[in-house]
Amino acid sequence: MKTEVKKLDSTKCEINVAVSGEQVKNKFEEVFSQIAKEAKVPGFRPGKAPRDVLEKHYAAAVHEQVLKELVPDVYNRAIEAEKLDVIELPQITDVKLDRASLSFKAVVEVTPEIAVKNYKNQKINFKTVSVSSDEIKRQIDSVKESRKAQVLDDKFSRSLGYPNLAELEKAVERQIFMSKENQERSRIENELIEGIMKGLEFKLPQGLVDRQTQDMLRQSKIDLAMKGLPRDKIDEQEKLLLQGIEPEAKKQVKVYLVLSQIAKKENIPIDDHMPRRVMEFLLSQADWQVG
Repeated sequence: MKTEVKKLDSTKCEINVAVSGEQVKNKFEEVFSQIAKEAKVPGFRPGKAPRDVLEKHYAAAVHEQVLKELVPDVYNRAIEAEKLDVIELPQITDVKLDRASLSFKAVVEVTPEIAVKNYKNQKINFKTVSVSSDEIKRQIDSVKESRKAQVLDDKFSRSLGYPNLAELEKAVERQIFMSKENQERSRIENELIEGIMKGLEFKLPQGLVDRQTQDMLRQSKIDLAMKGLPRDKIDEQEKLLLQGIEPEAKKQVKVYLVLSQIAKKENIPIDDHMPRRVMEFLLSQADWQVG
């Protein structure tokens, strides 16, 4: 197999692939053998038709099947051989196939080279989370008002599933604490990512941006439908939705690519859990300071 890679830009490559010899010949023989077992040719029992008769009746079908099986196999071997980090399906053109050779051109989107540096020892200013008695009282008062309760006592607490007012207050304190802790964690993670991405400029693969945009648009439409908005009204808002979604989609793709680059450097598996694993790694390497 011969491969030639031409870089079109920072996110696209053109691969010219050519293969000849036994691999192509063997694939044709394999497909002919498969078809011969089931071929229905007038005057012959299944599997007994001579090769020249099969050639006459099934040459086009065999040619098409060889393409379907051989092109993906050769393409994948070419990608592996060239060590290309492909992120989208290829655009295959200029396909030429005969009984002894196969050649084609594939344009692929690849992960851009990102010079991620200084992602360790990032300074993090964190704030100690605490809950005041006033916050607890406001939360309980809000619940009381929503239930139109008169008296704030053990009876009211039992109506919410707590044995007494003291236990209700403890539960509310835990809820507020967890909420504030999650908010602080989110703030820290955002600041950490922004610090790492500061000064990093690279072209985003358009296919990846389009996919993320469509996923977010689909979710936005589902959210609107769940709120009771009619389908036609949702469709009317699509352009407006896209205006708000596209910048965020680009940001999310950029963050993902940066985290992926760090994952490769630190031998962290690239899977669905990669972003969380990388974030945990970054937090463990950060320079924590009480703000």
